[in-house]
Amino acid sequence: MATARPLDGKVALVTGAARGLGRRYCQDLVAAGASVVAADRDDCSETVELAGHAGGAVVAVRLDVVDLESCRHAVAAAQDAFGTLDSVVNNAALYATLTMGPFDQLTDDEWDAVMNVNVKGIWNMCRAAVAPMREEGGGSIVNISSLAAVYGLPNALHYTTSKAAVIGLTRGLARELGRYWIRVNAIAPSAVKTEGTREFFGDHYEHALDTIAGMQSLRRSLEPADVAGTVTYLLSDASRFVTGQTLMVDGGTVVS
Repeated sequence: MATARPLDGKVALVTGAARGLGRRYCQDLVAAGASVVAADRDDCSETVELAGHAGGAVVAVRLDVVDLESCRHAVAAAQDAFGTLDSVVNNAALYATLTMGPFDQLTDDEWDAVMNVNVKGIWNMCRAAVAPMREEGGGSIVNISSLAAVYGLPNALHYTTSKAAVIGLTRGLARELGRYWIRVNAIAPSAVKTEGTREFFGDHYEHALDTIAGMQSLRRSLEPADVAGTVTYLLSDASRFVTGQTLMVDGGTVVS
């Protein structure tokens, strides 16, 4: 008899799935038994190929989280492919391409773009996804925040503020959706060794990672695998009475 996996029977949609952490989430969720929709503005074919090696079901869909109709289309694609949707990982965010600089030198356009994707994008995705979760009698939403929201990241106030808003959004939604047994949690990783982090810090990448790791109780930089397990836990029934929480996956930088 096959051993049950923690996400057997679950259907999860992962935004920002074309690369980096989003891709790793898809791979781990499929390995844990979920059927997965990999969603992104960019092509997710490589994610589908890699995740498919775990032997599970995974499909790709184009998604722009700023557009509510695009979010609804992605949810419909999940229902068409797998019959329902009970899990969402809101990973899509503006990060890699952001300009760092003093707060009073950030542009209005970039500030608005960050808020549109990192905050409104989650709101849109949740608006689109909640209906099938209600029909299923419950579900789990995991929003990706950041250590930046709690510790504070200088010269990136737009990003820091957007990720702090994700924590507030998570708490408020958990209160609203608990009556439907839809759980809403967040994770707040430290800097993870991904393409996006390398692009964000540019020439300062190695120094930035060394500095951040030096502030941690566990003194090495995070790999994608260090983060993905927490997402799997929050989507699984092992966390069935956990909601409204932000789990710090930061090597012990913030201890409370």
